[in-house]
Amino acid sequence: MTRLVVHDARKVDADGLVDEFWLIAERGTIVATGSGTGWHEAARSPGATVIDAGGHWLTPGFVDLHCHGGGGHPYDDGPEEMIAALATHRAHGTTRSLVSHVANPLASLRESLAIVADLAASDPLVLGSHLEGPFLAVERRGAHDADFLREPGPATVEELIGAARGTLRTATIAPELPNALEAIGVLIEAGVVVGVGHTAADYDQASRAFEVGARLLTHAFNAMNGIHHRAPGPVMAAIDNPEVTLELILDGLHVHPSVARLLFTAAPGRVALVTDAMAAAGANDGDYRLGGLNVTVRDGLAVLSGTSTIAGSTLTQDAALRVAVGPVGLDPVHAVTALTLTPARLLGEDHRFGRLHPGYAADAVLLDHEWHVRSVVADGRVLR
Repeated sequence: MTRLVVHDARKVDADGLVDEFWLIAERGTIVATGSGTGWHEAARSPGATVIDAGGHWLTPGFVDLHCHGGGGHPYDDGPEEMIAALATHRAHGTTRSLVSHVANPLASLRESLAIVADLAASDPLVLGSHLEGPFLAVERRGAHDADFLREPGPATVEELIGAARGTLRTATIAPELPNALEAIGVLIEAGVVVGVGHTAADYDQASRAFEVGARLLTHAFNAMNGIHHRAPGPVMAAIDNPEVTLELILDGLHVHPSVARLLFTAAPGRVALVTDAMAAAGANDGDYRLGGLNVTVRDGLAVLSGTSTIAGSTLTQDAALRVAVGPVGLDPVHAVTALTLTPARLLGEDHRFGRLHPGYAADAVLLDHEWHVRSVVADGRVLR
């Protein structure tokens, strides 16, 4: 039996703060938790792995709904690069991930979806795919290649769903495109969570997409109309629908901390922090590729080369947590929930991920008092 014991932690998750917290995990699942000295006997088990948290923060493992690469490795250059990029984010506390795909030719997207399906079958830390392109508005395409954008015809949507072999978990659509509402229906029927994003939609168009079943706003405020007092746009449509989760890239660059604070106040419990990271996350400034486009990274800001258009981020989830509890000023419980239980709930996985509680996966992040990662446990295994 593989047993893990973590003790003397300051636990923070959606259920609140607990000092002198301990947990015991077996075969990748938390089997007991408590406060005080109840862990002692389990720690004496032959072969048990024991981690003394030393009074530092212990959170559930982070869940990232939206990411394109890291550590110098893009997700769309084959399985080896994908695995290397995932390792970078795992070292920063992301224990469960979706792999995001930018707009590419359909053959390339089918191949990428199939690679993720294979990877998810062998690696439980990979939860599946997020199809960000190609069903996006040209004028709000951001760092997606305009040559590969297309209308979301139901037949095309079904082709991509089939390529993913049951592992397509989320998909982004601009709801004002022809056939978009029908495509949303096809995706929902296949069990895919639909996000509204990279869109020129107004409030009414976005609201209609949410009414027919879209349940996510892809990176709120970015690649969409902002909030105007006479034209509230997609962000307000998402805030006004209590069933919608709002992604937020919290690097201090994509969205100002004061606006992020407003979003958490307006949609409590419905903000999911995502990285939208490209290959430069956890790596150095320099020149990179995102899909078929060139990206330049300077001082941690990624833009399409020769432009001021932001091209993903260089964010890791632990850095987002530091922005949340620092400049944004969130209570740690709310900040951690946005990285853990909220994204898990969107995927229908909140019975397995997002809490440090018996019956949940043994995914945990140990962080020092300044919220820097000291150790990472995923599926009961110590990764760092």
